[in-house]
Amino acid sequence: MSDTQPLIAHLIELRSRLLRSLLSVLLVFLCLAYFAQDLYSLLSKPLLDAMPEGAQMIATDVASPFFAPFKLTLVLSFFIAIPYVLYQCWAFIAPGLYKNEKRLVAPLMFSSSLLFYAGIAFAYFVIFPLAFPFFVGVAPEGVVINTDINSYLNFVLKLFFAFGVSFQIPIAIVLLCWTGFTTPDSLREKRPYVIVSVFVVGMLMTPPDPISQTLLAIPMWILFELGVFAGGLYGQSDTQEKEDQEIS
Repeated sequence: MSDTQPLIAHLIELRSRLLRSLLSVLLVFLCLAYFAQDLYSLLSKPLLDAMPEGAQMIATDVASPFFAPFKLTLVLSFFIAIPYVLYQCWAFIAPGLYKNEKRLVAPLMFSSSLLFYAGIAFAYFVIFPLAFPFFVGVAPEGVVINTDINSYLNFVLKLFFAFGVSFQIPIAIVLLCWTGFTTPDSLREKRPYVIVSVFVVGMLMTPPDPISQTLLAIPMWILFELGVFAGGLYGQSDTQEKEDQEIS
């Protein structure tokens, strides 16, 4: 009985953390639900600005005008609640971490949220204004641009997720260096392969156009360089801390 009690206690705490995370998403959703239509209008603005005069978006499903804005609001609620969700993850795992591990993980979780938001902002403010005019401009003669609102929502959410995840590259590199899986010097030696890889990933994670692929690949490369730099700084500080502990 004594052996199973700690496991049960951890499962109860895990359930509590998950419920708090879900409630935070629900609370944000309830606050934003009234503005669902306005949020969708804001999301569709980059495409509407690029469409020919007189063109408009359409709904091919009867329920799409109602469900598409609320689907966007639900996903946006999760994005907004990410810092609190990560905090719940941190509160669950923190008691099992050493002091130096806590000093690393806490800033990484905070930075992860900022980088995810930066990826979404980059997609909306940089990618969309460039990609949508390109799509409209290459449409064959006689083709009328009338995008379905649900298809457009799925398209932009995929891009948001792709850019948000891609901007986590520095976090992943620091963790790989911290666990000893690789080193900054080893990553620098593999830089040519990394450059090719980010363009391949850009091709797989974005729509089939060279603009989106390139605009995702270049930031990924820059983020890789930032991750290598940060990994090197952490390695130096970690080594210095170990030396100080040995001296003391």
